[in-house]
Amino acid sequence: MVQSLAKTELVSFAEFAQWKPENRLYELHNGVIIEMPQPLGKHEEVKGFLCTELIFAYRRLNLPYFLPSQAFVKVNDAESAYLPDILILKQSNLINEPLWEKQSTVTQGESIIIAIKVESTNWRVDYLTKVKDYEEIGIPEYWIVDYLGIGGRRFIGNPKQPTILVHELIDDEYQVTAFKGDERVISSSFPELNLTANQIFQAGIVA
Repeated sequence: MVQSLAKTELVSFAEFAQWKPENRLYELHNGVIIEMPQPLGKHEEVKGFLCTELIFAYRRLNLPYFLPSQAFVKVNDAESAYLPDILILKQSNLINEPLWEKQSTVTQGESIIIAIKVESTNWRVDYLTKVKDYEEIGIPEYWIVDYLGIGGRRFIGNPKQPTILVHELIDDEYQVTAFKGDERVISSSFPELNLTANQIFQAGIVA
C-alpha cells in the first residue's frame, strides 16, 4: 500500500492522513506523496538552536504559544500539506481548526505565528510553491533559513551565500527581507529576538 500511494496514485489529504506511517516524514504536494529525506546533522543543529531561542522568547513574555514536534499546514482547496521544520501555533485558535485534534493539522493563518523552513534540498518548492501557498493561507511570517546557500541567485544573490529570507505578510502580500552575515534578523513576530544570521547558521556557537 505504501508503494502504491507513494508512487502511482494521486491522493486526497484525508487518504494521506490515514495512510502516513509513523517515524517517516512525508508531505503532500498537489495529491502527490513526497518522502522527506533524513535531515543532515547541521540542519538539525540549526533547527534545534532556533527552536530553543524562539521557545525562550515566547515563554519569557508569557505568550500562549506552543511549538509542536510534527504538525501539518494544509492548503485550503488543494490536496497539499506541508511539514515545516518549525511551526509556532497560537493555542487559542486551535478550537477553530477542524483537523487539529485527530490529524495535527492547521489550515488557518490565525492559528500560526511563524513557519520556518531550514533549507537542505529541493529549494524551488520552499522558495516558490510554499511562499505562494503560505501567503494565500495568511501565515503572518515565513522564514527560509538557507544555511547552505543553495537557493536561486535571484533570491540570495550572486555569488550565492548563506541567507535567511523573512517573509512578512503585509496587506495580504509577502514583503521579503534578506539577512546575511552579521546582520541582525528582524522578526515582527518576535521583535526582541537578538540573533544575527551567522549566529543562526553556526547554531549559536561563535568561533
